[in-house]
Amino acid sequence: MYEAAIGLEVHLHLKTRTKAFCGCQADYFGAPPNTHTCPVCLGLPGALPVPNKKAVEFGLRLALALGSRIPERLVFHRKNYFYPDLPKNYQISQYDLPLGQGGSLPLGERTVRIKRLHLEEDAGKSLHLEDRTLLDLNRAGSPLIELVTEPDLKSPEEARLFLQRIQALVQTLGISEASPEEGKMRADVNVSVRRAGEPLGTKVEIKNLNSFKSVQRALEYEIRRQTEILRRGERVKQATMGFEEGSGKTYPMRTKEEEADYRYFPEPDIPPVPISREWLEAIRQDLPELPWEKEGRYQALGIKTQDAEVLAYTPSLARFLDQALSLGQASPQALANWLLADVAGLLNERGLTLEQTRLTPEGLARLVALFERGEITSRVVKELLPEVLEGKDPEALVRERGLRVVADEGALRAVVTEVIAAMPEAAESVRQGKLKALDALLGQVMRRTKGQAKPDLVRRLLLEALGVG
Repeated sequence: MYEAAIGLEVHLHLKTRTKAFCGCQADYFGAPPNTHTCPVCLGLPGALPVPNKKAVEFGLRLALALGSRIPERLVFHRKNYFYPDLPKNYQISQYDLPLGQGGSLPLGERTVRIKRLHLEEDAGKSLHLEDRTLLDLNRAGSPLIELVTEPDLKSPEEARLFLQRIQALVQTLGISEASPEEGKMRADVNVSVRRAGEPLGTKVEIKNLNSFKSVQRALEYEIRRQTEILRRGERVKQATMGFEEGSGKTYPMRTKEEEADYRYFPEPDIPPVPISREWLEAIRQDLPELPWEKEGRYQALGIKTQDAEVLAYTPSLARFLDQALSLGQASPQALANWLLADVAGLLNERGLTLEQTRLTPEGLARLVALFERGEITSRVVKELLPEVLEGKDPEALVRERGLRVVADEGALRAVVTEVIAAMPEAAESVRQGKLKALDALLGQVMRRTKGQAKPDLVRRLLLEALGVG
């Protein structure tokens, strides 16, 4: 029996206004190539880097949220390697005194240990053509947090879930958009395969995976590849691999570098940055409710475990739900039901996010409250939801269209009598104990009342009329 041990290196672009060590605008996405550059991020002689205080603060927010140990001072190092899109031929990073060490992230019934997280600058972007390489240095110098886990993940599915949890955490903290499609969240994976109970196997790194799906597919292939090698009695070679999206296979890029290959040494142009206890405490006090804390609160409010998890780890839904809950108009589980089912379905159908609609927490809460009070049926809620999504007043819609529940037993008995007369075969089936036919009769009554009759009341009246106990 073979098993995998997986560790992740996650690169997160920080949502700062300027780059890590200069005043260039950090939001380069969609900008013309090489327009967000200056002598510092281009690595020109004589240019001196200055650390971005906000980037340090954002890194500390993440370290505190994960429970990492934080040093009394930050020390930056030069990580030396040559690549066309690395203007200085070294990267300003951190080495032996990172911004955070240790800590963990909850993942289901257990936690994943964090090895370290450090602040560094990003490289530029290369576009490799047949006979030349084009460089865009807008990204060069952008602030990154690199988060490294211990090899605690056991499957490609767990790796994907971990990345989704990290994305939710940093979005909740407000420090990164963490959007893989914009290159603002990338991952390298380290994976080894061993026989159950044996020491860790030889580690292989897969570089530059830019989507959760790519991480999962690359790991699935690499675990199969290493398992087959071990079954043949051969040894896995340590290497750095790439991943080809089309074939779904990994391929060798180069022999794995070791720390000595990068020739780390302290950055001479940046003195150590002190982290005072007062500054750290102020950041701690400003932390928002974390996703796992939010999940516990939702469960305490009576929201089902699975629903609470989905909501807590989807920041946009959690913000919306919290605002709706604060109004006190509808119950937590009812709001969760409509938000996760019908609202999510409409958004998916239209390719929209909540923020791109005119749906307000108050609008949804009032619509759900009408349903919970028995004033409208679920069918009416579904009918009105697209319009409420566009910002219309649910109570005004109900009032103007006369959509309130029909609860007049006399009027409903007349409709029930008509339906039974019109559907004698279904009525007889119900009398013979085939209660499935009752749904056809119920559906016809609901159609004739335009979905406004109370289903429970209609069901009772049908059974009474048919003489079924």
